[in-house]
Amino acid sequence: MNQNKIIIIPYDSKYAEQTVEMWRESKYKAIGQKEVHSFESHIYFLNHILHKEYQVDIALWGEKVVGIIAYNESEISQLYIHNDYQGKSIGKSLLRKAKEQSSGRLILYTFEINKKAQRFYEKNGFKIIGRGHENEENLADIQYEWVANE
Repeated sequence: MNQNKIIIIPYDSKYAEQTVEMWRESKYKAIGQKEVHSFESHIYFLNHILHKEYQVDIALWGEKVVGIIAYNESEISQLYIHNDYQGKSIGKSLLRKAKEQSSGRLILYTFEINKKAQRFYEKNGFKIIGRGHENEENLADIQYEWVANE
């Protein structure tokens, strides 16, 4: 397999540990806060809970997990890119897939502290529609919306 080619596949539990490691490191870098859940409960969430409401896809660079997105037709729940692979259009590719599968409108939340994510979403057609959602991190956040053909 071409090592420089990113492929997006439906999440497979054989990638659980790698995915959770990448997710936790990316989130920590973005918000400067340690994950509130244990590694094991994070894996359980990924393998048994998240997919009940969301399509979960991962981006692979060779056999290395470099991104994850969880989405359904109206919402993006999670989007994390490996710290070493940010700025390589991986997030954009994952976002494109969610947009294609959407009902034509997507909402998501991002932490107010995460300026990099805000720039990314705004560059990709999302607009701020709200602030101050409850979250377990107790951080202020911003609600974004994307509408097709706007």
